[in-house]
Amino acid sequence: MKRDLDRQRLLTRRTLVLGGVQLSMLSSLVGRLYYLQVVESERYRVLADENRISLRLVAPTRGPIVDRFGVPLAVNQQNFRVVLVSERTPDIDGTLDTLSRIVLLSEADRRRILRDVQRKRPFVPVTVKENLTWDQVARIEVNTPELPGVSIEVGDIRVYPHAAATAHILGYVGAVSEAELTGDPVLSLPGFRIGKSGIEKARERDLRGAAGTSQLEVNAVGRVIRELSRAEGQPGREVTLTIDTELQTFAQHRIAEEPSASAVLIDVHTGGVYAMASNPSFDPNLFSTGIDVDLWHELVSDPTAPLTNKSIAGQYAPGSTFKMMVALAALESGIVGPGYRAFCPGYMKLGNHRFHCWRKGGHGSVDMYEAIRQSCDVYFYDISRRIGIDRIAAMCHRFGLGHELGIDLPGERSGLIPTRAWKERRFRAGWQQGETLVAAIGQGYVLATPLQLAVMTARIANGGYAVNPHLTKAIQGSTVERTSWPPIGIKTLHLSIVRDAMSAVTNTLRGTAFRARIREPGREMAGKTGTAQVRRITMAERATGVVKNQDRPWRERDHALFVGYAPVEAPRYAVSVVVEHGGGGSSVAAPIAADLLRACQDRDPARVVSS
Repeated sequence: MKRDLDRQRLLTRRTLVLGGVQLSMLSSLVGRLYYLQVVESERYRVLADENRISLRLVAPTRGPIVDRFGVPLAVNQQNFRVVLVSERTPDIDGTLDTLSRIVLLSEADRRRILRDVQRKRPFVPVTVKENLTWDQVARIEVNTPELPGVSIEVGDIRVYPHAAATAHILGYVGAVSEAELTGDPVLSLPGFRIGKSGIEKARERDLRGAAGTSQLEVNAVGRVIRELSRAEGQPGREVTLTIDTELQTFAQHRIAEEPSASAVLIDVHTGGVYAMASNPSFDPNLFSTGIDVDLWHELVSDPTAPLTNKSIAGQYAPGSTFKMMVALAALESGIVGPGYRAFCPGYMKLGNHRFHCWRKGGHGSVDMYEAIRQSCDVYFYDISRRIGIDRIAAMCHRFGLGHELGIDLPGERSGLIPTRAWKERRFRAGWQQGETLVAAIGQGYVLATPLQLAVMTARIANGGYAVNPHLTKAIQGSTVERTSWPPIGIKTLHLSIVRDAMSAVTNTLRGTAFRARIREPGREMAGKTGTAQVRRITMAERATGVVKNQDRPWRERDHALFVGYAPVEAPRYAVSVVVEHGGGGSSVAAPIAADLLRACQDRDPARVVSS
């Protein structure tokens, strides 16, 4: 009896312990369920939504670029593209064969398409071809039953209405390279394009805008079910340039008559660039959808460098267009006055070497006025010996030579104005007096860009103010153009002496550019011709009769240059023209400059805008 009672007590204790354990476990489970479903419900609701909802960026619309009058220079146009979804295409090769009867597909296109198919998930569309015509779109839609997995999508493409005429100013857009990724997520969007050169690159931040967002419902493998909501991004801002499209087109067509040339036309008071032309040019529209490899190689291997903006990156010996700098350095030094005369027998002897004047028989006795008007080399040899290279260099820097001007374009070059210290650093050698003579006529080490020569001329014409060039006039209606500039500290009398001589170059019978003058009263131009020697003619070549520029191969011919401004009495516009291997500046570059200044005065963009 006692034994049965003990056994029952033991069983009761075990039952209670087991029940307590079960109750404890049940309490823990209930507590955990309460914690997950009540306390942590919001957190898990968000996690579930994040699994179900995919937040994606929406590419912003790129801002337009317009000229000073609002004429579109770079715009966005509707772009039809055909895409292929591989999971809906049983026979990809067969589908591409059928599609190629409507849209031309090269072997390179097919390789790219098949490569993208392998890399992407089966339900992700692969771009087959962009920039389709409406006729191509219609034919694809009609043949949809024979093209399983093929569909049409609509996007934007960058278009440049004036193509080659504005290519070097605007640049172009292209796909983002790995080196250009900055952490901005919009740069990683498929097909997103950014500025690669020109204003497109310089004003990239303004033109790009800010991305929008799209909330998409997706399934477990990431397939899009539907769009839940969309927040449009901030479109890029409109950029207004100082360029006048009519003048720009005219300038580009005018210099296109030469194999390789450049021209810059600017406002002498504001520094606004009205035209900046470089020839040969290219069509920037070719880059919007990806340029053909063969065409790219053709462009980069072309010896005339069509992709280079020669106006800011071409560096040339300025030749006699440099003589105004030597004259002003001499006048400002006080060592040489305007009445100082030198005798030119056709050469100057220094040691055992003769430095020739361009005129074989010489100019006789000339003062500064006559020396500029007739471009006498010997006169400038003479005064450069008296003032030295460092005074000349200091004057050049005040007029914008020898350093970058900071124009809002990538790729600007600085040119070169040599000094004694520069040669010591560069060559570990002392400066020679003969090098001063060569520099005095814009040869030797001296280099300048067409833009620098235009700015130099503008500062002479505007009375000695440090005007700097720029292309951006306004951003989204807000003016950024600067219209007042500090003086560079040149005496008015000295500038008048040089300007009078420049007027004589074009408007008097013995001036070197008299034949290219503007004849309309009140619109006359002043200027200076220049010829930059590319290679000296040896005595042996002279003996065989090779003495003229046109007798040499094109690559060895002299460059032709001209700088000028107009109108003479109230300067407003300055121009520089460089014709590579064009020969004499008076016969080749000066007529181009005259045409540009005449067209500019006819249109008078400064007056039109101010009114």
